[in-house]
Amino acid sequence: MIVMSEEAQNRNFLGVDFVLLSHGAESMVTKMLYKKEDNVPFHKHPNEQSGYVISGKYRIVFKTYDQVIGPGDTYNIPRDVEHRLEIIDPGEVIDIFSPPRSDYL
Repeated sequence: MIVMSEEAQNRNFLGVDFVLLSHGAESMVTKMLYKKEDNVPFHKHPNEQSGYVISGKYRIVFKTYDQVIGPGDTYNIPRDVEHRLEIIDPGEVIDIFSPPRSDYL
């Protein structure tokens, strides 16, 4: 599958704007558009989540990690692990989910 930039789908989930870039049977790629007022409280889902910070500054908390991350940093959160994200400076993050999140489609 190829998705041209003009075909990407703008979405919102629990007040957080994101762009659904592509998805297939086994994975999904999103670009999260975090605003200062966004709130991502502790939650978990049955999807492994990997991310790459394009811009902004965030505090990510899961398992024994409590870390401030910024541009160029990456993370991987195993499925069914409670995690949260605090937006320190707004920006963009690429998230990959496997399998795709049905609540984002």
